Amino acid sequence: MHGSAALTIEHTDVVVVGARCAGSAAAIAFARAGRDVVALDAARFPSATLSTLLLWPGGRAGVGGAGARVGVRQRGAPGLTTASADGGGYQVRSSFTPVDGIDYAMCVRRTGLDAALVATAVHAGARVREGARVTDLLWSGDRCAGVRYTDRGGVHEVRARLVVGADGRRSTVARLVGAERPRLTAPSGRDCYFAYWQDGAADQRHVGAQWRRGPDLGTAFPCDDGLLLSLVQPPAQPGAPGAGRAERRYREAIERLPGLQLRLRDCRRVGRVRSATGLASYFRRSTGPGWALPGDAGHSKDPVTAQGIRDALRYGRLLGELAAPALDDTEHLDTALAAWERLRDSECLGVYQWTNRLARGTAMRPLEIELYRQADADPELADAVTAVFSRTVHPEDVFTPARSAALAAGALRASWRAPWPVLADLVGECRDTISERREARAFARTDPATVIPSRTLRGFLAAPSGDRHA
Repeated sequence: MHGSAALTIEHTDVVVVGARCAGSAAAIAFARAGRDVVALDAARFPSATLSTLLLWPGGRAGVGGAGARVGVRQRGAPGLTTASADGGGYQVRSSFTPVDGIDYAMCVRRTGLDAALVATAVHAGARVREGARVTDLLWSGDRCAGVRYTDRGGVHEVRARLVVGADGRRSTVARLVGAERPRLTAPSGRDCYFAYWQDGAADQRHVGAQWRRGPDLGTAFPCDDGLLLSLVQPPAQPGAPGAGRAERRYREAIERLPGLQLRLRDCRRVGRVRSATGLASYFRRSTGPGWALPGDAGHSKDPVTAQGIRDALRYGRLLGELAAPALDDTEHLDTALAAWERLRDSECLGVYQWTNRLARGTAMRPLEIELYRQADADPELADAVTAVFSRTVHPEDVFTPARSAALAAGALRASWRAPWPVLADLVGECRDTISERREARAFARTDPATVIPSRTLRGFLAAPSGDRHA
């Protein structure tokens, strides 16, 4: 306790720990349902955070679902109507499948995006407290019953029917409920470094671009205030983080990517290089008696496919929509929370596994190069692959057995004099498919929602919840 300040205690329906994408989306949904919500965040907004920033059309629709579309659009980020992927000697351009009428992506800096979401949460009726750091949870038996936090005014307790831990990868709530250890995890084969540039290529402000060469991957996403976010993901390399190391690895990766180097030719870098290393994708147990973990607190994928903001918005909102009607009955609430977790897991597992393949940090394989070649000649295929990133189709809907056979046949024709790399790639694909199926079965066996009667679960999953795309 600070000085002689007395402990203050209050009661609410829901306390949300973390007020960025997932936390704000949940707070908005609970408040719109007429519930009393307190949202706490250690930061003061506007505030930056590490992020790929990219909102695919599905993510843009998620912003609209949270009610912050106008506020985010006012940030001035350009609409990215074209996706460009350069690799294996091919440059593939594609457009976006519309989601709720939105057919473009957008890259909005988190200072503006998060501030717009917080403002929307306040407008919806949530009480947002900045500079508030949660230090402990309150319990009633084995049930989470609130939080203890500190701010400039001292120590406070908020007692609630539900604690929503939307406090990121290093979630305090996950640690305190014993859910920090993942149910499923995979280390990334890539490190991540990024910086902002003053964009000097006005004719490329509508293009979100990616380049691959050898094991390196780099991107250029135009964003608000005339800036460009350029991110590189070279193979992971052990070593202590530091400003000098990040600067060197960022510069060296750009030099190995001639296409990205050309895109940055007329740009001027502003600010320092930021890094994220030692990355891992995971699913944590994300619900329990009186608590839930949306956003990166409960599930995260490698940034190589830029899914974090979209998932935070979608599953934060769905948590509020499913749990708000159930807050007055603990049994009903626990069933709703478990239904929400099962829905998230079922929608995200396939993309998690697909992302993990792209995050290996290896050079493009023969079948990947053949995919680029065929997509370069077939705009419908190019659009379909981009739709996987936007989550309007599932990976298995595009990468079907027939598609895999066509890629294998094309790759073998292109290298008939030396087919062994293609054959090795095919063996690896079969091995990956078998491994992923086993992983999915094992993951299902650890599903905390398996005790829910199927009729009850189906009732929750049928509740109105916006789009059902993965």
